[in-house]
Amino acid sequence: MEQDSRLGEGSSAEGGGGAASGEGGGEAASGEGPSAVPGTRRPGGRTAKVRRAVLDATQETLAASGFHTLNMDRIAASAGVGKTTVYRRWGSPVGLVADLLDDMAEQSLRAADTGGLAGDLRANAALVLETLTDPRMGAVFRAVIAAAACDEECARALGGFYRTRLAEWAPVGERAVARGELPAGTDPLELLRAVSAPLYYRFVVTHEEPTPADAERAVTAALAAAAAGAFVPGAADAR
Repeated sequence: MEQDSRLGEGSSAEGGGGAASGEGGGEAASGEGPSAVPGTRRPGGRTAKVRRAVLDATQETLAASGFHTLNMDRIAASAGVGKTTVYRRWGSPVGLVADLLDDMAEQSLRAADTGGLAGDLRANAALVLETLTDPRMGAVFRAVIAAAACDEECARALGGFYRTRLAEWAPVGERAVARGELPAGTDPLELLRAVSAPLYYRFVVTHEEPTPADAERAVTAALAAAAAGAFVPGAADAR
């Protein structure tokens, strides 16, 4: 049985010197069983360090060679973590991707507040554009989107990531309504989706790199649609 002598949670640094498989003292020392949710215990301690190392290695692999190359043993070696720890906590490459998305969602991004809706939406479009055209992060997103297309757990995690990002930017639309720039009842999430959707279409469907001109067109179209009440629930039915 492999001894978790590296960064695993069953190491002597965790206070038990137990085996990495979680038998005996290893799990008792770390306070985690096999069903522990990754990253939810001992913030800033050994658990957090293990999770960070593994997720960094996962992201590096996705960026370099895609989801199909994600191998649990190689991730463990790259992260300096015992294989039994990685298998016990993440279970499969899908589990690694899902937790990476959860981790990315936890990294809060403050929404822009330029004083006007057009400026705020341009800032949002610029952020999406920067992410998708970045060589590293663009490759990571291609990989996780591909994984989500064929696995329900990844799809749930990807959906959760985007729901978090939309919620962070929802005040953009709410402020615009309060300023009288948009009709009352405008759904801020639909407004934001209208900005990012054309950029993701190019990125995912047609495999084109979105450009600043594409971002500007998306913002212009979203502004026009919002002003016409397109994002007010039920408005189209009332016409």
